[in-house]
Amino acid sequence: MKNRMFVFIVLALVLVISGCGTKKNEGGVQKIIVGATNQFPQVSFLDKDGKLTGYDIELVREIDKRLPNYEFEFKILDALPSMLLSLDTNKIDMIAHEIAKNPERDEKYLFNKVPYAYWKNMITVAKDNNDPIETLDDVKGKKFLTHASSSAEQVLKNYNKDHDNAIELVYASGDVFDIAEQISTGRVYASLQSDFVLPVIDPQGKLKTVGKPLSQSEILFLFRKNDSEGQTLADAIDKVLQEMKEDGTLSALSKQWLGQDFTTAD
Repeated sequence: MKNRMFVFIVLALVLVISGCGTKKNEGGVQKIIVGATNQFPQVSFLDKDGKLTGYDIELVREIDKRLPNYEFEFKILDALPSMLLSLDTNKIDMIAHEIAKNPERDEKYLFNKVPYAYWKNMITVAKDNNDPIETLDDVKGKKFLTHASSSAEQVLKNYNKDHDNAIELVYASGDVFDIAEQISTGRVYASLQSDFVLPVIDPQGKLKTVGKPLSQSEILFLFRKNDSEGQTLADAIDKVLQEMKEDGTLSALSKQWLGQDFTTAD
């Protein structure tokens, strides 16, 4: 009897251990935990009824509908650094946060291949600023507001690396509306912002963009590198995104949430 009980316990433990780490339910559907924020207006935020919504959120929900083998669930995190840490430590499976692809991120993380938006990064100053500004060379010695781990921060850091730290970086709080306040009151001189974000963070029109675009970025979802399941998921998402481009769904979502179609490159 004791031997039989021992065998039973061992078998039970084997079944428990073999089940650990799997994300598939009884129907074979794989659950995907998506890192997002609720503080990015029009992209990923809480509406007046407390519902999580926005461009990235509704896009993931549409992808969820079109991929029956996956079930997507959002995990709310406060900022991009915490999202990256959660991805690194396997607490989430992907990030939906208007992530711009750049060489530094591409070296460490996996991106899907089909962009769901494009950003033009522009120098952004107070509306009454009439200084002649075309490039970062025209704003040496000035304070630039930026966010940690953002694509704008990386552009500025790369510039400073080649120009003896000519621009002073000031880091913003999590509140995106603080950008307009800090620039318009003169606490900082400028910031780098994408063309679509400006109307979102500056509804009162206190800011303007100047000069030519410093760069255009592809906006993609982010996954762990060298992860076979992540690669399979990214490939599946790419197929759906291509379908959504062709049937007009992606463009319609961009117009609905961002005010115009930012889903094609110029």
